Amino acid sequence: MWRFTPDRPIYLQLQEILKLSIVSGARQPGGKLPTVRELALEAAVNPNTVQRSLLELEREGLVHTQRTSGRFVTEDKYVIEKAKNGLAREIVSSFLEKMAAIGYGPSESAALIADKIWEVDNDGNS
Repeated sequence: MWRFTPDRPIYLQLQEILKLSIVSGARQPGGKLPTVRELALEAAVNPNTVQRSLLELEREGLVHTQRTSGRFVTEDKYVIEKAKNGLAREIVSSFLEKMAAIGYGPSESAALIADKIWEVDNDGNS
């Protein structure tokens, strides 16, 4: 779960991994998060790095702190859905940039996606 690359700050990568776990449902709305120290040990990073990631997630409204009880995933499904849509848009933008780099325009890229969807729907293979 914790794979970091050297091209971006670890706290951003950690934030993205935690956000993905929330929007995908791996971490349930209202669910308690591990402590900063537990997450730091699990991810093999400095606790300050985890703290910074969690603060960013709090700013986004995906996580909240209950004094003396710890941190919890928001129960606000609108906030989670908004974050999910934001991630999806980032993925699509990245995909389109990569496709443009190899000479494909948006329409050609969309056609490839449509072909793949048809293939998956009809063959059951991905």
